Amino acid sequence: MTWRKSSYSGNTPHDCVEVADNLPGPIRIRDSKRPGTGVGPAIVSGTVPWTTFLSALRGGTLAWVRG
Repeated sequence: MTWRKSSYSGNTPHDCVEVADNLPGPIRIRDSKRPGTGVGPAIVSGTVPWTTFLSALRGGTLAWVRG
């Protein structure tokens, strides 16, 4: 499994979401602040919900809010 930084993430090294979408099956999403904790991904999603979510983000249907 290879993790990559999400293009929607910030520019600081620990202010991002990492995605592993290079394997068949579920998409794995994790917080970059906890990559080696052994707790695994924070979220596991099927490909259809993940694709729907990304389309909504790209299409402006969802607002991106930074806290």
